[in-house]
This record gives sequence, C-alpha cells and structure tokens, in this order.
Amino acid sequence: SSVLATDNVMMAAVLAEGKTVIEGAACEPEVVDLAEFLNKMGAKIKGQGTPIIEIEGVKHLRGATHSIIPDRIEAGTLILASLITGGDILIKNVQSRHLGALIDKLDEAGAHLVRSDGSLRVKGNRKLKAVNITTLPYPGFPTDMQAQMMSLMSVTRGISVVTEKIYPDRFMHVSELNRMGAHIQREGPHAIVEGIKSLSGAPVMASDLRASACLVLAGLAARGKTSISRIYHLERGYENIEKKLINLGAKVWREKE
Repeated sequence: SSVLATDNVMMAAVLAEGKTVIEGAACEPEVVDLAEFLNKMGAKIKGQGTPIIEIEGVKHLRGATHSIIPDRIEAGTLILASLITGGDILIKNVQSRHLGALIDKLDEAGAHLVRSDGSLRVKGNRKLKAVNITTLPYPGFPTDMQAQMMSLMSVTRGISVVTEKIYPDRFMHVSELNRMGAHIQREGPHAIVEGIKSLSGAPVMASDLRASACLVLAGLAARGKTSISRIYHLERGYENIEKKLINLGAKVWREKE
C-alpha cells in the first residue's frame, strides 16, 4: 500500500463522477489527514485509516481551513537524536499515537520517554539494550525510521536484527555507517547490527533522504568530525534541521560541495 498512490487516487476521485473504492489503501495518518481536509471542502470520503476507502464524487469543492498534523518522522528523528547523544529534550507539537511502533521499541530498549498532552520529553541518560525491528505498513514500524534506528542500534550494546519488508534494498546507509566504525552485516532483507561503544567521524555520502538523517545522527554521536556529502537529500524531508539541531547544542554546519 502506497501513501502517495492512495493520496493521488483519493484526490482524483473526489471530483470524479460516481463512486470510487480504493482497495489496499494506505492507512497512514497522513492519508487520514488529507481525507479529513477534503471532507471539510465538501468531499464525501469514508473509510480513511482502513485498507478500503470509499469516495462518492461531488461536482465541486469549497474552501476550508485545516491544520496539518505534525510530521511524525521528523519528531521520531529528533527523539533518536536525543537518545544517541545522551541529550534531554522536549519536543512540542507531537502526536505520540502516530509514533506508537517507534515508541514501543524504544520502551523495549529501555529509553526514558515522558508523554504529555501534545509533547514528548526524551531523556537520553539511560543505557539502552539492542532490540530487533521489522518495518511494516502503518501502524507497524515505519520504514522511514529504519535508517535512523540503525544508527542508534550501532552504538547500543548487544546485537539487533533489522528486517526491511517495505523496501528490501533500503540499506545504502549500511556501508557508510561501517565506514564510521559500525559493525553491520547485511544478509538479504536483514541487517545484523553489533553495537559498539562509539563511532568515529569520517567522510560519508548520503544516498537518499532517510540515509541522510541516519548519517547526521551517527555524526552527532561520533568522535571527531563527520563530513556528509550529497546532503541535499535531507532537504526533501526536514525543514531547517541543522538550525534545530544547533539550537539543541549540536555542532553542525553546511559547507559548499
């Protein structure tokens, strides 16, 4: 089930004549949020958040006001940034229920997370233990957090197995983490991660959006300087991420390639 495919079909169907049924629809919060926005504009959509969405076409839409849900992947990345550096941060405007699978795994690892209404406190003052993760469609563990979680597991005691069931080849970051001293071995759709005490700064290359975030987290935790090339991938999914990290105390800056 594809989020973008579901979104595009849903948007086309709201003005199409007759009834459209999307089977195998994505259930992610972003799909639900879009459906709720379209319904405010006069669309007739039901079933959002389930694998079957029904849309009854209307002749026209009207204007509406809508507040977009917070970015759960950016929030998840900041959570892991705090844990991998031993930081203590408060993330505001976050919906913890959208991060259920990630938070469950971090609880299993022994992380100290304090949930409150609309915010999440992350205290990275505990030693974590390795956990296994398997990416799945929502509400399972998100594939968009797999690379960042691997960064954390690379410096967490024990052995963890990362299984990628959404994009089996989404392991381009493994060789770059190993360049920083990580002990990661890929076996098909699995990556076996043996946690070490610390990573070492090195020149690395980002291959995609989430690999970029993964390497930024690794660089924050590593000894010495890490230089990440092709960082432009990061801009597709994170707005002013370096400024946010700097405000949290990180030593991050951009250089012309």
